[in-house]
Amino acid sequence: MQEFPKWLRSDYTFATTTERGERGKRVKLIQEWLILHNIQIVPDADFGAATEAALLRFQQAKKLPASGRVDDATFSALTAPIRRALAPIPRQNRTFNQLVVAYAEQHEKEHPREVGGQNLGPWVRLYMKGTEGKAFPWCAGFVSFVVSQAAVTFDSTLEIPYTVSCDVIAVEGRHRGRFIPEREIHRVRGEVGGGSVFLNRRTATDWIHTGIVVRFDDETIETIEGNTNDSGSREGFEVVRRIRGYKSKDFVRLD
Repeated sequence: MQEFPKWLRSDYTFATTTERGERGKRVKLIQEWLILHNIQIVPDADFGAATEAALLRFQQAKKLPASGRVDDATFSALTAPIRRALAPIPRQNRTFNQLVVAYAEQHEKEHPREVGGQNLGPWVRLYMKGTEGKAFPWCAGFVSFVVSQAAVTFDSTLEIPYTVSCDVIAVEGRHRGRFIPEREIHRVRGEVGGGSVFLNRRTATDWIHTGIVVRFDDETIETIEGNTNDSGSREGFEVVRRIRGYKSKDFVRLD
């Protein structure tokens, strides 16, 4: 059974039915999830006619009682994607790196993305320990959250502390002897393998984007990364799987 992190637990604990005329944080969360289910409304925290109509459409699509109110069943259906992303993956015979990839793939399958503006929405708050907004790019938060899930399943401590900073990932990787600069990766990539972390390097002391490496190939890497988009921007809006070259990339091994 999935468990929400402490910074989101109260948001996803169902307490009482929510209906037209109400306002506030819970209403906005409901609106955000309606948008994530591709029903486009304004997330204004006001449960009015538009939210009720959107909710009726969602309930009908999910074959739920069309009440226009958010009861426990409707709230569970709305938030099912994040609950699936949080579900524990059995360790079985997986290595730590294999678990990192498995959790990254589990998240990517649910297509996490922003809602309501730059670096906003339920998925951003999940990865960023409850924070959101223009000042909070969330690529490193995505990496940290996925790695922390793997650590819980593997019953191990985090090799890199939970951080929302690309620079901290690089600095901690160096401090712990896990940092691999671009010039060395081809020599050791067979030993590193998928489940490691890549960092886009801007200067020798500044990294501006990060993600999970799924696979190393001769000239490219396959990744799963957050806060990117179809053009590969470091300030995008979603979790996607990408193919990237090695240029300006450094790496941190986790196993």
